[in-house]
Order: sequence, then C-alpha cells, then structure tokens
Amino acid sequence: MRHGMTIGELARLLNERFGLGANLEVVPMQGWTREMYFDDTGLPFVLPSPNIPTVEAEVVYPGTVLFEGINISEGRGTTKPFELVGAPWVVDAEAFARGLNALGLPGVVFRPHSFEPTFHKHAKVLCGGCQIHVTNRQTFPAVETGDALAIAFRDVGPDAFKWREPPYEYEYTIPPIDILYGSDRLRKGMATGHSARELAEEWTAPVGEFEKIRSEYLLY
Repeated sequence: MRHGMTIGELARLLNERFGLGANLEVVPMQGWTREMYFDDTGLPFVLPSPNIPTVEAEVVYPGTVLFEGINISEGRGTTKPFELVGAPWVVDAEAFARGLNALGLPGVVFRPHSFEPTFHKHAKVLCGGCQIHVTNRQTFPAVETGDALAIAFRDVGPDAFKWREPPYEYEYTIPPIDILYGSDRLRKGMATGHSARELAEEWTAPVGEFEKIRSEYLLY
C-alpha cells in the first residue's frame, strides 16, 4: 500500500522478482534523496490524479483511500479530497474528532469538520467527520490512521456503516475493501473487535520481510 520506492526501483523489483524479463534500464535521478517529499524538491507540483491536488493529500492517501471501499465520503467533491472524511450519520463532529485525538496517533491532529460534497458519494448531503492535519510526516502512520477512522465511523453508526459491494474497477467478485487493503484482514478484524493498533501490529513482521527484499533494489 505504501512501498516507499521510486517508479524505477519498483520496476527493477517487479522485473526480477516476477521474472518479467523486460529489457529494463533505469536512469537515476540527480539531486534527490529518499527522505525528500515532493515539496522539498523545489519543482512545480503536477497532480498525479484530479483528486490528489496537493502533497498533503498524497501523504494521507494510503489511509483514506480505504474509504473508496466503504460508504464514507473520502472528500471527493470538496477542495480537500482525502484530507476531509465524513458520513451523514456523524452528527457531532466535535465528539468524533475528540475521540480520534484521544487515540494519540503520532504526527496527526483531527479537526472536527462538516461538509457537503458537490459530487460523488453523499453529494449535497451534510457529512460530519474531520479534517486530517499531519503535523509530522515522518511519524504519521497513514494506514493505521485509515483503520482508526473506519472503526470510528463504524462505532458511531454501526447500522449505517456499510462495505461497498463489487465491482471495484476491474474486479467483479472481491469486496472493494479487500482489494484496497490487500486482504480481508481489515473487514474481518473489525468484525471481531480488533483495534487499529492491533491491526497494525499484524503487519509488522511482513513489512520487515518486504523491507529486506526492497533493499536489494533501492537506488538512493
């Protein structure tokens, strides 16, 4: 979900690990180091998607993209897609944000917010929720934050909260949330009462294994 590789590095990994056998040549960049975000480069920002208009949206995206698989607005139809999240059944945004801030997730503050998307999910319907303010990109856990938000929305309106049904893009049988999450673990974990922290702990070992593989293909 967040591999932390450049396109060239990822191409090298996929070409070798999956035996693609492409005649691949990657030209290394100059003047870039791994800790740099795009707004550290001094280059003009070009939208990678119409709904990712800022670097801030990119930072939160690995977590809030999960809402594409839930009947929660991920902020499409607002000026802050993926930074604003909300649902019609959240009527007390202050309490909602207060509960999220009480979790003590590092590098992030949740500000209560209500909005009406102009299009997409819940268009022209008042949605209560929050704006996600990342205060430290290095410590901010994007996916764990997405999990925590999903659980919070479910807890406020368990009868209103719904997983979206297939199809999702190209897949007509797998639940969209399972495609976005990479497995059924979020959906089943929430059903059995797991917290966002417990879900995050489950991927510690697999992430460590991936980082060992990844290290073979890093160029910077």
